[in-house]
Amino acid sequence: MPSFSPAVSGTRTRRSSALAVGATSFAFLVTMMGTTLPTPLYSIYAQELAFSALTVTILFAVYAVGVVVALALFGRLSDDLGRRPVLFLAVALAAVSAVLFLLPSTLPVFVVARVISGLSAGLMTGTGTAAVIDLFPPDRKAAAGMLAIAVNTGGLGLGTLSAGVIADLTSSPLTIPYVVNLVLAVLAGAALWLFAPAPATRPTWRIRPRRLQVPASIRGAFVTAVLAAGTAFAVTGVLTAVSALFLTEYLGSRSHTMAGLVVFLTFLFMAFGQLLARRMSTAAAMLVGCLALIPSAGLLALALANIVLAPLLASAVVLGVAGGLCLNASIATTVERVEQQFRGGVSSAFFAGIYVMLAVPAVGVGVLARFTDLRAAGIVFSALVAALGAGVAVAQLIARRRA
Repeated sequence: MPSFSPAVSGTRTRRSSALAVGATSFAFLVTMMGTTLPTPLYSIYAQELAFSALTVTILFAVYAVGVVVALALFGRLSDDLGRRPVLFLAVALAAVSAVLFLLPSTLPVFVVARVISGLSAGLMTGTGTAAVIDLFPPDRKAAAGMLAIAVNTGGLGLGTLSAGVIADLTSSPLTIPYVVNLVLAVLAGAALWLFAPAPATRPTWRIRPRRLQVPASIRGAFVTAVLAAGTAFAVTGVLTAVSALFLTEYLGSRSHTMAGLVVFLTFLFMAFGQLLARRMSTAAAMLVGCLALIPSAGLLALALANIVLAPLLASAVVLGVAGGLCLNASIATTVERVEQQFRGGVSSAFFAGIYVMLAVPAVGVGVLARFTDLRAAGIVFSALVAALGAGVAVAQLIARRRA
């Protein structure tokens, strides 16, 4: 057998580790991209299938249900089977969702596709976050947490922007985005097969739902983290619910790229928020993030009230920075602090909580819009999520004074 010097062996180990991180991150990115592809295309679906604001809201709601079900019922699956099999399953479901979107557009097919997309996102969000953190040494968990959030939010942002750009540049806006995503999903599956590490022990392959558990040592921090990051997601839910139809119906925009850009800006500036969080304590980052959500919601309400674009874009930017601060601090005080065997479950419980907070205001906007209009509904829920951000910030200040 050939022998290798320690230097060569170390180089190979580092290369294998880098390839594993790259493959896992790419699969995470591609899966999350697929979940937001329909966002800038809703105006086209509204014309072709007569989708109302409530219909769009229902489609968002069934996606969120898929996410939460996957996280709540199967969030600990990767702790039992290993990360790689669950990553494969998430990518496979993303591919199935893309295929369904390529079928003739009908509301039932759309609903099923969104549910499956939600299931893929739920499996990937919990497992992908845990898998990325697993692949880093203990002294680099902060960098691992940043990377996990970056590929998660980066995928969400790239999905909206790429679908919008493709829709404006091609004559098949409801086909090509999903073909591209399907090809990427196949490549992601191949990358996982080649480079993602296999489970250290042979899995039992007994798939059964298990209740998510949060270790007692972090439960207080966990509740605070879910409230902080969940409030950022609640503002994102309102922005996502109103932006595409607001641009089309009130600003007269026919640019699908612009519809994708609004959401993309939010997730792009979440990366900046993460970098900013590294220069602050986790407590300070979480507090500043929650406080910044108030002007973000205010700018959104201003845009809706005056039917202008600039405050809408500014709202997305401020929301991104605030969300990055909250997410970075929340992951640092929860998922990064538990042992590996609990990491998948804690990650899934965390994201289940914040996705519920994402869905509730988004659904509320659609329901209220039936009785008023989209602008009024958006303004009401902007005020509500701003109040939520203020409440969470005040609660943090009180807790810090008592500590």
